[in-house]
Amino acid sequence: MPNAISHHSIFVLDQEEALDFYVGKLGFEVSADVDMGNMRWLTVNVPGDGDRHMLLERPGPPGMDDAAAEQVRDLLTKGATGLAFVLRTDDCRKTYEELVAKGVEFTSEPVEQFYGVDCGLRDPFGNHIRVVQPTPEPAQ
Repeated sequence: MPNAISHHSIFVLDQEEALDFYVGKLGFEVSADVDMGNMRWLTVNVPGDGDRHMLLERPGPPGMDDAAAEQVRDLLTKGATGLAFVLRTDDCRKTYEELVAKGVEFTSEPVEQFYGVDCGLRDPFGNHIRVVQPTPEPAQ
């Protein structure tokens, strides 16, 4: 049986712009950057979390034909692909302020929720991202 997720992917329209955003603004690290001939295998991870990697994947071959790639690009830029992922932080408001200072555009400011403090942003391509400071678990 599987015991972990090691990689997942999100679609991006430009891998260099994705590097600028995910590494330059969000502070991720590049874990792989390989020219595979028919595609560029470009993965990033949160610093210190080398077990989980996110593939910054361009829509197109080898996974899909040109028509499907165009549909994915259209949905992505409309923000119609749903939640891409959730980032956990120890201080949502501080993270929000730091990212705003780096030019990250948010779709919602930090708000108290039943599960913690939460805010939302979109990457330059339309992927929805949440930043969450979970409510501490009550002492047993």
